[in-house]
Amino acid sequence: MILHHLVREPKIKLEKNPLLLLLHGYGSNEEDLFSFAKELPEEYYVISARAPYDLMFGSYAWYAINFDADENKFSDLNQARSSRDLISNFIDELIENYPIDAQNVTLIGFSQGSILSYAVALSFPQKVQRVVAISGYLNTEMAVENYAQNDFSNLRIFASHGTVDQVIPVDWARKTKPALEALGIEMTYKEYPIGHGVSPQNFFDFRSWLEA
Repeated sequence: MILHHLVREPKIKLEKNPLLLLLHGYGSNEEDLFSFAKELPEEYYVISARAPYDLMFGSYAWYAINFDADENKFSDLNQARSSRDLISNFIDELIENYPIDAQNVTLIGFSQGSILSYAVALSFPQKVQRVVAISGYLNTEMAVENYAQNDFSNLRIFASHGTVDQVIPVDWARKTKPALEALGIEMTYKEYPIGHGVSPQNFFDFRSWLEA
């Protein structure tokens, strides 16, 4: 398998089960979001992937974040696009190796994982039907060229953000909804009075969205 990962098997076994693929944030690892696994709907395969770039012990990234002389942050777009394709290929591998329904794949990303989730879904909407994007934003430079010509009719997105997020400004997240709706993508967007994290209410809301 191209990405190290953890698996929670579905408690309710179907001929083909839906997939929740968890993508952690910068500097974290596959254990982070996997702590939610027992709370997620029982018919899903819940698989948490480790990002490919090693930062330090137990800490990984989907792409580097660099600072210029004025301390402006910028993302390593080549690494991001490479991770986008890794995730796309990883979805194919999971479908080959587990009884997963290829028409029922959801990405749940936090922070950098959510930025990548948008890029994967816009680039390969035939592979991803739903995205839960927590504390992230849309960076279309990470998507494939001509992504806007894709068919997004089966794509649904739930996005959420903390209003006092000190890592990714809430204004960046607010721009995502009109940009995606302009592509004809159905989107639910919610804000919570928190920083860069997942509140219990946020978790409850996206789980209810998934179940609906």
